[in-house]
Amino acid sequence: MQWRLPSPLERLEEGLFLKRDDLIHPDFPGNKWRKLKYNVAAAKSAGRSTLLTFGGAFSNHLRATAAAGHHFGLDTIGVVRGEEHQPLNPVLARAAALGMRLTYVDRASYRRKAELEQQLRETYGDFFLIPEGGANSHALKGCAELVAEIDQDFDVLCCSSGTGATLAGVATALKPHQRAVGFSALKGDFLATAVDELQAEFGHRTGNWTIDNRFHFGGFGKRDATLTSFVDDFEKQHGIALDPVYEGKMMYAILIGRLFPPGTKLVALL
Repeated sequence: MQWRLPSPLERLEEGLFLKRDDLIHPDFPGNKWRKLKYNVAAAKSAGRSTLLTFGGAFSNHLRATAAAGHHFGLDTIGVVRGEEHQPLNPVLARAAALGMRLTYVDRASYRRKAELEQQLRETYGDFFLIPEGGANSHALKGCAELVAEIDQDFDVLCCSSGTGATLAGVATALKPHQRAVGFSALKGDFLATAVDELQAEFGHRTGNWTIDNRFHFGGFGKRDATLTSFVDDFEKQHGIALDPVYEGKMMYAILIGRLFPPGTKLVALL
């Protein structure tokens, strides 16, 4: 499968373009390759042969990390939150098929990351650790690069937000007249702190971003008939299948919520 980099920029309607990172490669949905690119490079530079990361049972990040190992010659270990269930769901089955070794941790132990990491190192040796969702400085560097690929002037860059890494990264690369808005896929208001901490770690704090918490549809992985209908109609009209966990909520906010004044030039990251 050929990689599509830079990813295409497509006009959806007047004043709204889609940055199609979902077309970069089928093994790296959405922005996953942006987050993993420099993590893979850092692992190889450090002489590590194994990537270890964390995620839930339906984590696209686990699948994408498995793909990164498969494509770039690294072993991968996925630490899955919760109990093992057989048969594996399609996400974990694909991760396993790509060579990822899966290990399961109860939810209480999963939350104690420092203690868990020490136990994992005693078990698996000197691996390169990637945080859940790939949220670290390497991810911000990769996400920041996509801004230069946008060859249309715009006012606002929109992205769906789970860990805040994409929002934190793209905001560091915007021009003075531009801003970024992250649409939270999770219930709660903790993402702003996460974005600020990620930018501080990256060494580039900016004030050109906000998070909209109003379109989570009940929380992570939750949806209702309204969102389901919107995602289905969007695919019928535009031929694009939106992920209802993330980008479906963002596009609903943009197209139905009508949050931006007329004349605002938008780019939405898929």
